[in-house]
Amino acid sequence: MYESSNKILVIEDDNVTRDLYLKGLKAKGFDTISADNGLAGIQQAQEFIPDLVICDITMPDMDGYSVLNTLRQDPVTAIIPFIFLTGSSNKADVRKAMELGADDYLTKPSTLDELHRAIAIRLQKQATLQYWCAMKFEKAPKSVFVDNTLGAIAPEETPDKEPTIPSKSIFPCIPQLKEVFDFIEAHYHQGITLCDVAVAVGYSPAYLTNRVARQTGETVNCWIVKRRMAGARFLLQNNNQTIEKIAKALGYQDVSHFSRQFRQHHGLPPQAWRKQHQLVSQKQVKLW
Repeated sequence: MYESSNKILVIEDDNVTRDLYLKGLKAKGFDTISADNGLAGIQQAQEFIPDLVICDITMPDMDGYSVLNTLRQDPVTAIIPFIFLTGSSNKADVRKAMELGADDYLTKPSTLDELHRAIAIRLQKQATLQYWCAMKFEKAPKSVFVDNTLGAIAPEETPDKEPTIPSKSIFPCIPQLKEVFDFIEAHYHQGITLCDVAVAVGYSPAYLTNRVARQTGETVNCWIVKRRMAGARFLLQNNNQTIEKIAKALGYQDVSHFSRQFRQHHGLPPQAWRKQHQLVSQKQVKLW
């Protein structure tokens, strides 16, 4: 036996099969919960938030596909690893399972060792993803610092110190999306993508895209770009750094990509826009 803090939900309508799985998982040290039908399985998943779900496909009232689809639509359960364990090996069934977002598909009869290996692989993949995400944002260079108390360059700032970008929010005030926008605000200059935001807030990329677009009319990627453009305008107005350095400070690996996006949003390349607006910015700084 080995110890594990992972909680596994088994959804299986056959009592003998379900008990076999539960005993095998407990023997490996897993914390287990179970359900004998799809609806009960969904309720268990939403209440206990397991680390992984094992589910049969053919069940009365609600089949495994419906269970998976329901869990993937719920932001609380959307990213839980999901393994189908079923007697059908039909390629169409396997393809349908994967299209709905299943992480693995095992056919019966399967040995407990095969099940344990599939679980171990999925849990390791999930842990690696979470670790990678955490390390990425912990170690990424903080090239731009957002100060919640300042709205412009302080008078005592030296030429070697990067200017503070004002934190006046460009995001709409939507409480349900606060966590999403807070994450973008904190990490937009670190080269984040939709997938990074989705992992951080616990949603699937597809669900997050639909939710944000439905409530704001814009996608997550659009909001990331808008926040970067706000930072770009401030940096272009308030210092004489090169366009390459500004692009890097905003999370761009390619200065050409930054210049193209800036021109799309402002109608001018960054250097030309700077010439038009820097004089106004200098007058504002003198007011300090």
